[in-house]
Amino acid sequence: MQKTRLKTYDRIVQESLTLFNEHGERNITTNHIAAHLGISPGNLYYHFRNKEEIVYQIFLRYRGFITERLAVPQHQSMDIADLVNYLDTAFEAMWRFRFMFYDLPGLMARNPQLQRDYHQFVHNEMKAILEGHFREFIRLGLLQMALEDIEAVSVNVWLVVKFWFAFEQTARPNEPINEASGHRGVRQVLALLKPYASPEFQPAFQQLLARQLRD
Repeated sequence: MQKTRLKTYDRIVQESLTLFNEHGERNITTNHIAAHLGISPGNLYYHFRNKEEIVYQIFLRYRGFITERLAVPQHQSMDIADLVNYLDTAFEAMWRFRFMFYDLPGLMARNPQLQRDYHQFVHNEMKAILEGHFREFIRLGLLQMALEDIEAVSVNVWLVVKFWFAFEQTARPNEPINEASGHRGVRQVLALLKPYASPEFQPAFQQLLARQLRD
């Protein structure tokens, strides 16, 4: 019984994410989700009291993805290629959970638990992750940046990543959001960081930008 419950629970979360991404969270009801899964509304309500609980569980998966994949390695030196790998991962996360960022204020207004935990995530975990990366890249000599500038630059990077796909939708309304959209976002962040690249790493930055243009 427990095994079946967990399987249905996970299916609800995963398929809800798919529906929210494809159609927008506001356009999908719990009845839509149940019909999509081929289960009764009562079965869905056995696992979740309302749609807000499903959205919150999706947020937890997003937070876990970010904190696991973007963690600064403890026993491994990084190089400039890691910078792009981290950016690719950040944009992958935004793509996988993109519905959250099309109307984040609305989602949080309807979900106090999400609002509280999202703010905690951004101001504590995400801030620590971004600033940890910058400190490590500065320590390794990849970036030349005053320590007091780390917070402001981190916020700029986060703003670009967080709102990039929404920007793409408005800037290119007739083009579908796809992998190329993520590459353009990576280039935008690299353009923000290029002035801080150490002189010996400027050629490498140019190569990274060129690679993103080709991909």
